[in-house]
Amino acid sequence: MRSVFAIRAALLAGVFMLSSSAIFGRLSAAPPSVTAFYWLLFATCALLPALLFSRGGVAQLRSASRKQLCAGVLAGVFLAVHYIMWFESIHWTTVSSSTTIAGLQPLFSIILGMIFLDEHLTRKAALGGAIAIAGAVVIGLGDFRASGTALWGDVLALISGAVISVYFFFGQICRRTMDALPYSVLSYSSSVVFLAAYTAVTGSSFTGYDALTWKCFLGLAFVSTIGGQMVFNVLLRWITATEVTMGILAEPIGVCILAWYFLGELPTPQLGIGIVLILGGLWLFFAGTKKAQ
Repeated sequence: MRSVFAIRAALLAGVFMLSSSAIFGRLSAAPPSVTAFYWLLFATCALLPALLFSRGGVAQLRSASRKQLCAGVLAGVFLAVHYIMWFESIHWTTVSSSTTIAGLQPLFSIILGMIFLDEHLTRKAALGGAIAIAGAVVIGLGDFRASGTALWGDVLALISGAVISVYFFFGQICRRTMDALPYSVLSYSSSVVFLAAYTAVTGSSFTGYDALTWKCFLGLAFVSTIGGQMVFNVLLRWITATEVTMGILAEPIGVCILAWYFLGELPTPQLGIGIVLILGGLWLFFAGTKKAQ
């Protein structure tokens, strides 16, 4: 795993696995909150035995301060809200557009860093951010001409990107003294509780779904989460978080391929231009960002 080739291959495999989440979300016949509930419930159940048999994982949760536990719980709440909005967006617009626009979340993360951590942008980073936003506008204008509902899906995707950046912000507080596994279980389980309450209040049913939808729930938990997100947590032992984030920027490419193969969604030239602008802008953005490690 320590070889450069193995690390890069694992990173690309994780990105491709994560790309499947949009496809599973679109194929699911359940409401967004129910889909997100079972996604994180199954993922939590899969990770819980690993936590119980890990070295010091349970001890870290027991010794965590009230501030850390509150941060973990809040992170889970924001994660749940993100998934509700994002799953809703992919039912209004294409999965390619939704994933690409939601991928602008690194921009919101840097804005939070500027406000709360006194981080500043270089000219190169500011230029990259402007180019990435321009790419999102290109996609949004294309969807607006296609239909107003597609634009509404883009708006939901953009807000979900802002929400997930808050999730990562709270996660930074926990990860200072907590390993990835106990933090993941804490935040995921908090999401499950919130999603269960939200689903009950909105009157959605937890049962009565077809076999394909249940397969989507399992796919989200084991393919998108265990095979995708958890791979990134493991790779952080050998590469930086910035490298992982840069790798995730390739997710829209995987989504376009999967959406074409499984859903028959052909990428439009305007979508392609938007993706190129966003990926290029974010690359320039991170290249010009000076962040203390």
